Amino acid sequence: MAQAYQTKCRKLAGTDYKEAYKKAFNIYSRIKKHSKRRCHIRSKYFNKDKIFLSLFWEHLHNKLNLKDKTRRVKYFECALDLIQNTKFDPVSKENPNKKSEVLHRFTGITKENEIFFVQIKENKKTSQKYFISTFPQKE
Repeated sequence: MAQAYQTKCRKLAGTDYKEAYKKAFNIYSRIKKHSKRRCHIRSKYFNKDKIFLSLFWEHLHNKLNLKDKTRRVKYFECALDLIQNTKFDPVSKENPNKKSEVLHRFTGITKENEIFFVQIKENKKTSQKYFISTFPQKE
């Protein structure tokens, strides 16, 4: 297993999807105000490269299972903290469905000591990176 980054924040609170989504989207909106064009954050691991965030929301909306959506959106703030601050190497592999992409999977630990993962997709040609997904470790 890869080294895990200890985040400084807790999972988002909320008993249902609507509640957790609202909190996560408020965080996203705050970041969006600081971005001139496409919403992004910068990553220490990728030498201050931009990591674009919009793909996460598209990926989340494509999920059909509401329980799974809620589970994922609760880790949004922790995922952003991990992306911005981790210096640990991710598990990286070529996307089996698209040879022009590399998938990076980072491991993190919330303040409550729960293990979660963050997935970032990198386009080999343009070197652009996109935050795709975050999810907890299976129990």
